Amino acid sequence: MKAIFATPGPWLIDYPRRTRAPLALVCAGALLAILAAPAGARIIHQERSLYSTILIDQQGPVMCLQFSVRRDQRNQSCINKRRPQEMVFVYARMVMTSLLLNPDPERILILGLGGGTLPLAFNELLPQAEIDVVEIDPAVVRVAREFFGFAPTEKVDVFAQDGRVFVKRAAHRDENYDLVILDAFNGEYIPEHLMTREFLQEVKSLLGHEAVLVANTFSISDLYDHESATYADVFGRFFNLRADDTGNRVIITRNGPLPPREVLEQRADELQPRVEPYGVDYDRLLGLMNMEVDWDTEARVLTDQYSPANLLRND
Repeated sequence: MKAIFATPGPWLIDYPRRTRAPLALVCAGALLAILAAPAGARIIHQERSLYSTILIDQQGPVMCLQFSVRRDQRNQSCINKRRPQEMVFVYARMVMTSLLLNPDPERILILGLGGGTLPLAFNELLPQAEIDVVEIDPAVVRVAREFFGFAPTEKVDVFAQDGRVFVKRAAHRDENYDLVILDAFNGEYIPEHLMTREFLQEVKSLLGHEAVLVANTFSISDLYDHESATYADVFGRFFNLRADDTGNRVIITRNGPLPPREVLEQRADELQPRVEPYGVDYDRLLGLMNMEVDWDTEARVLTDQYSPANLLRND
């Protein structure tokens, strides 16, 4: 099934259908909006970093950053060279709904770089905003610069370190951000230490008044209930965006009351012309945006002592 909201064309990438499968199966299959390389793709770059094997795959106008997972390659970030602004992945468009909660963030923190899709877009849309990007793998930073047009600027800083270490140090310095985006994946799923209640509490301490948190996650593993319960435990209510035909899920919440629907719709009307070049359709995204509790509220909260690895052993 094709990615929703995408413009038809031969460069479209197939996303997995939604299933509720054990995490081990999902990780070996089609999780993360990271997909096996299509037939006819050409590897134009390959290197082994400290953390993974990194490949650059090109098919027609679409170029993708991949991490090698076991015997497969999974797309982490893609760019369509014919329309470089357009966001190829559904989740990236979903992340842009964060602007409906805070249209003008002055300080932005993004954990996870990939090819730089999100920092590039936010830098273009909000040229006055200060953006800190944290990426654990220096090789990913180098590849993003060489192949995807990403580059640090006066307003965009890149820190090659573990996201949790950065968050802890920023909290000790009493740093505040208006928008925090959690988009760190290791080629299989979100690193365990970036999913726990303790980590989310550390992130929450960085949020200024009415600051927004966005988390890129998925709806197709047995961790769904546990992840949901963990975010609810730390942040209370949140907007849950699910594109069930792709498995994409984005959680959005705020340090303070969530805005009513009419405010979101008004901001969507105002911002739509600015986000149009990125392939963002706020009318469709608002249709995905709800606060329905669709998880087991008795599910155990993830903690530093109770991690996804524990769940795998207990299955």
